[in-house]
Amino acid sequence: MFSALHREEGQGLAEYALILSLIAILAVAALAFFSGKLDSTLSMIGKSL
Repeated sequence: MFSALHREEGQGLAEYALILSLIAILAVAALAFFSGKLDSTLSMIGKSL
């Protein structure tokens, strides 16, 4: 009975998938937040070259 409750075979893979999806969401959010500053900085660098 207890062996049926302690099945942890796919738990590690699911945790890795959750961590990777969280990192991807944070990366997209950071890119959206900094896109205006990044665009102006890159255009200023391009004009100076």
